[in-house]
Amino acid sequence: MDMKGYSVSWTKHKKEPYFAVPHTRRQQQCIQANHDTPEETSSLNHSLKLALSTSQNTLLPTLPALVALLLLVTSIGTSFSHPIASTSPLPPPSHPTANHTFRPAPLLQKFRTIRAHLNKINKPPVKTIKSPDGDLIDCVFSHHQPAFDHPLLRGQRPLDPPERPKGHPNGETVIESFQLWTDSGEICPEGTVPIRRTTEQDFLRASSIRKFGRKVRRDSTGTGHEHAVVFVNGDQYYGAKANINVWTPSVTDPYEFSLSQIWVIAGSFGNDLNTIEAGWQVSPELYGDNYPRFFTYWTTDAYQATGCYNLLCSGFVQTNNRIAIGAAISPRSIYNNRQFDIGLMVWKDPKHGHWWLEFGSGLLVGYWPAFLFSHLRNHASMVQFGGEIVNSRSRGYHTGTQMGSGHFAEEGFRKAAYFRNLQVVDWDNNLLPLSNIHQLADHSNCYDIRVGSNNVWGTYFYYGGPGRNVRCP
Repeated sequence: MDMKGYSVSWTKHKKEPYFAVPHTRRQQQCIQANHDTPEETSSLNHSLKLALSTSQNTLLPTLPALVALLLLVTSIGTSFSHPIASTSPLPPPSHPTANHTFRPAPLLQKFRTIRAHLNKINKPPVKTIKSPDGDLIDCVFSHHQPAFDHPLLRGQRPLDPPERPKGHPNGETVIESFQLWTDSGEICPEGTVPIRRTTEQDFLRASSIRKFGRKVRRDSTGTGHEHAVVFVNGDQYYGAKANINVWTPSVTDPYEFSLSQIWVIAGSFGNDLNTIEAGWQVSPELYGDNYPRFFTYWTTDAYQATGCYNLLCSGFVQTNNRIAIGAAISPRSIYNNRQFDIGLMVWKDPKHGHWWLEFGSGLLVGYWPAFLFSHLRNHASMVQFGGEIVNSRSRGYHTGTQMGSGHFAEEGFRKAAYFRNLQVVDWDNNLLPLSNIHQLADHSNCYDIRVGSNNVWGTYFYYGGPGRNVRCP
């Protein structure tokens, strides 16, 4: 590997061209089209009765007023029978000229369901910070975060930091969170955690409300998920650590994503699959843009009914007031130029058995309580590192969604994406290098991988690709 001029930046530069033009998310206002309500109709009828009950002596002078009132009732009924032309997300009727009757009941029920979810997810903040990319970061009291809606956590508070694995650098702390929302210099107060606010638009982008914030079953042969990964198995694992190169791959379909992450896995690949996942991802469906974002995920039943991304359900307990899970990472790597990576470590606390997450060097993000899992309540049986994309074939051929930098592994440093310093945690809480490494690129003409080792990066690999190309039709 060409290490000449190698540099991994740990300093954030304000002039980094990562977000040269701040993005402002348009806030759409939902306008509900409605028929006359029973109350409105009753009120109008009552007005008519009052007018008609006037004595015969006064009827003729009031006749013009009655006619005007009747015209008013007719015009109101007609205007409310048409959908409102506006920025409302409610769609127009299929044949507006053939049928002027608007039936909003299913859509109104959908919005009621969305609002109920939003009320559950978005907790009352003590402070809100506006990010340059349009995100709203709510500072929520740590004991009010979504995790504590779980029956087994209700009434509790976050735990104190655990013992870190042996072999992990001591005393090295990075104050920077490398997230765009902190560029203003504002942070959440002590005793609170920053949570990216979920909006109606986030739900409306999802293929369904039920699937919002969830992955589909992880099966590359059945669901269009494709991987380029390194993995170890055949032993008992209690954690994993790596530095992950951050890029902004192009995602060509709104229902696809591209991610780079660590998987900590237990159980079979049937319905009992347990996973803990952390890394960065580009997901237009989930976030509404193409920025690389720090994310977490967990499941205990192979992505069927349990688990979610980030803090979109009760599960992961956040303990840090500087990291917003789901927020955009800044800066990013530039092709044939400066490179940037983030350090991530997941490990099982020997004392309480919970799975903790560290970002950078020294920033504890929080933990997944052990009771969430079945197999992972004990240990992991596999650890994976690498990239994953969704290939929906929405145009009838392979997607052009990129993995990593969008370039194949053979291009190497500054051009292909990488993972470096891969390690696992053993039963005695020791960080160890990987042994008996396997690699897998299930669509190698679209995305590939190359593994190496040296004294600077330890075990590392380059991976990724452009997706659709002459060898990947």
